[in-house]
Amino acid sequence: MYSDAQQQLFAYDGRETAPAGVDENLFLDTQGDPLEFMHAVASGLSVGVPGVLKMLEQAHQDQGVLEWEVLFQPAIQLAKQGFAISPRLHQLLASERYLQEDPLAASFFYDDQGLPLPIGYILRNPALAEILERIAREGSSAFYQGSIASDLVERVQQHPRYPGVISYDDLGAYESIQRQPICTLWKAYRICGFPPPSSGHLTIMQILGILDHLPMQEGLADTGIPSETWLHLFLEASRLSFADRAMYIADPDFVTAPGGSWQHLLQPNYLKSRAALIESTSMGSGGAKAGEPFVMTTARAPQPEQPEYGTSHISIVDSEGRALAMTTTIESAFGARILADGGTGLPGGYLLNNELTDFSFQSRDAEGRPIANRVEAGKRPRSSMSPTLVFAADSGELVASLGSPGGAAIIHYTAKTLIAMLDWGLDAQTAISLPHAITLGGPVYIEQGYFPQAFQDALQSRGHAVSERELTSGLQVIQATPTGFSGGADPRREGVVLGD
Repeated sequence: MYSDAQQQLFAYDGRETAPAGVDENLFLDTQGDPLEFMHAVASGLSVGVPGVLKMLEQAHQDQGVLEWEVLFQPAIQLAKQGFAISPRLHQLLASERYLQEDPLAASFFYDDQGLPLPIGYILRNPALAEILERIAREGSSAFYQGSIASDLVERVQQHPRYPGVISYDDLGAYESIQRQPICTLWKAYRICGFPPPSSGHLTIMQILGILDHLPMQEGLADTGIPSETWLHLFLEASRLSFADRAMYIADPDFVTAPGGSWQHLLQPNYLKSRAALIESTSMGSGGAKAGEPFVMTTARAPQPEQPEYGTSHISIVDSEGRALAMTTTIESAFGARILADGGTGLPGGYLLNNELTDFSFQSRDAEGRPIANRVEAGKRPRSSMSPTLVFAADSGELVASLGSPGGAAIIHYTAKTLIAMLDWGLDAQTAISLPHAITLGGPVYIEQGYFPQAFQDALQSRGHAVSERELTSGLQVIQATPTGFSGGADPRREGVVLGD
């Protein structure tokens, strides 16, 4: 998401696509059952046709000020000089199960005894430096054609467990898309986000819109955490919104929006009818069903719940008034667990994505009704990415840029942060640091170590199945203040706020 100095909005889509050679049975075994999720992830089957470089090139051609080649120099220098292994990266490597199955990755991230490189070890990546130097000189074609592309295709097609079908022609045919942002009025603000295949903005604004039709509740308890009553309503609004997400949202080049417009999901009367379904006790796992924002002529089935991971986010505002919210991902932390050196023969390289596991493994329900987010050749998998720009509804002035990693929970993290900043009046850092609670429609997960037992008991008494877990959001926010801009970085990850 990008806003220029005149506050014109642009949405650049570099989402990965399914190769031409796949069909809706991609993630089914010979008996027609879904593959074990992580076996599908750590394989050639999961690799989508990469899109981020084409997207960045398109955005640079439209909006760029500096020369393309200049932009790569800091990354090239970092790859050559290396960086110190952080505690978080060390912990991820130590807990990782599949990465060492790839010989290149094993030799790059682990020592001769198979132990993860220690905290503080300077990790240099000469293969990535050479790849970036070629892209800097030649443009994105250096990646989508030639030896780098051939190396990617070979590693996918030769995977020992589940080979993929991505081809050289798939890479050459990839095109980024400039889409129309969706802007939604909420209270005194115009909140702008990404359209499908991202489900982020639509689902966030459904949650916020449903809450608007419920009796006003005190948001924060005296202890500084969200109140139990408010959180119950937030979770129930999430259940309803995720039910619609599972039924309707997918790549718009393959799936028609309800009634021909995604705005039907955000109509006030529809959200009011959804809010009326919320009671003092929870609908419980599976209790929330998709609504009918518009009379449908085609029967669809909801997507069964399955894991979603990953993602990085950056927010930027410059002195010229330009603002950016960019979310990017290879899906899970180490993608498909395939390291590609671009044919350089040098140590290191880049990890291939596992984006195709964002599709529904099941393509149809027991009655044969199609699932909107099923695998189809050339299709972009649904995401939860939620790059968001907020403007004052009256003046049009920029209010905030924000977003987060976190898989499907990106939606909850971003929604709660918007509410905390814009409705409760908290500054960016305080809003980011609030504890999380999420549900994708089933159990409720609350952030470990933040909610007292009495709070958990209160939620359970309302019918929520509650358990604690780490909820490692990576929220990044830049917020307008009376004296300029202030930033917030999530304490759960290693993000920082920088500015001149």
